[in-house]
Amino acid sequence: MTPLVQVRELVKEFPIRGQWFRKTAPMRAVDDVSFDVLPGETLGLVGESGSGKTTTGRCLLRLIEPTSGSVQFQDMDVLALSSRDLRRARRHFQIVFQDPYSSLNPRMRVGAIVREPLIIHKVGTADTQRARVRDLFELVGLDPNAVEKYPHEFSGGQRQRIGLARALALEPSFVVCDEPVSALDVSVQAQVVNLLMDLQKRLGLTYLFIAHDLRLVRQICDRVAVMFRGRIVELAPAERLFNSPAHPYTKALLSAIPRLEPGQKLERIPFDATRFERAALRQVADGHFAAL
Repeated sequence: MTPLVQVRELVKEFPIRGQWFRKTAPMRAVDDVSFDVLPGETLGLVGESGSGKTTTGRCLLRLIEPTSGSVQFQDMDVLALSSRDLRRARRHFQIVFQDPYSSLNPRMRVGAIVREPLIIHKVGTADTQRARVRDLFELVGLDPNAVEKYPHEFSGGQRQRIGLARALALEPSFVVCDEPVSALDVSVQAQVVNLLMDLQKRLGLTYLFIAHDLRLVRQICDRVAVMFRGRIVELAPAERLFNSPAHPYTKALLSAIPRLEPGQKLERIPFDATRFERAALRQVADGHFAAL
């Protein structure tokens, strides 16, 4: 199957200001990352805070400009697009942000927020745009009559649905979900996750699902990539990765998952980060790669 998204040797460096105007080596938040995302799949991107997950997702969409590498979306070289061409291309790939409280403009009515991409891309007339907004509200499980309200009048879960409606306004095929439920109450998380899975089936969406909740990732992702210090150290089908992890960091990460059985002892597997060595991914089984 031809990948929908191909990422090759992606690098993102951030400058570090030294003392007394000394030049220091830049910090590599994303370090030579390569992976594919297949049409219709959900690829999970997991790791500890600061591992480079979110930076990778934003570099794919050029919300952050990568330092080097390539991102191929269908037949487009995303990193080579001009500003004008990138604006046109954005209708095909969108993002759902982590925080539903800060990702919506508090001064705009929610209907205007969801309609904004249609206006920017000049899709339809004013009447068809308003009708599209109401359809999107129904699609994500919100009352279409609430389009005149402001974000503060909604709960966190409802705000995330509004953000999802905005992301789907231009009918994209690829959506980066940047920890879309981590800021929500546990009781609401399942509702939003079920909605994401339902929309994927109905609309044929492809997801890059960035998360730190490993149990959730196991439930919804087809394949999983594990990041550590800006690098992918393991990539495998979800069930294989959880049942037979190959990299020491992955084993340590999975050992931290809380056990649901009462009284079951959590046996943590230690990982010595000081002994971490850069290594290229190599195939250890069919579809299973590890940096060993």
